Amino acid sequence: MSVKPLEKKELEKYKKILQNEKGKTLNLITKISVKMKKGSKNSSGDLSSFSIHQADLGTDTSNLEKEVYLLEQEQIKLQKINRALKRIYDKTYGICQITGKYISKKRLKTVPWARYSIAAKEAEEKKKRRR
Repeated sequence: MSVKPLEKKELEKYKKILQNEKGKTLNLITKISVKMKKGSKNSSGDLSSFSIHQADLGTDTSNLEKEVYLLEQEQIKLQKINRALKRIYDKTYGICQITGKYISKKRLKTVPWARYSIAAKEAEEKKKRRR
């Protein structure tokens, strides 16, 4: 099955999807950042807000690590979305950056910030597994 280039109307649709996803991602980044700041305890030096028991300290550390990981993942997603929006403006959106062929609409619908076709992505994954 041959994959066709995206029409202008379709590009606008993907642009809106990406902008909507960007808004959601920025909102989540803000929420996580605020939660992390509140969780970083009182910065005035008052130790009364710190956990006393070691189990509580472990839980606090584990929760902070999860939040940091989630924040990093959302920041990576935001970068991917921004790059996809740039490709729309550059008129290279929907073109695989490895093969130069068009990415299927099914893939773009699932992962609108996709840079690679499914075949190219699978080939990249195989290379990584061999290393």
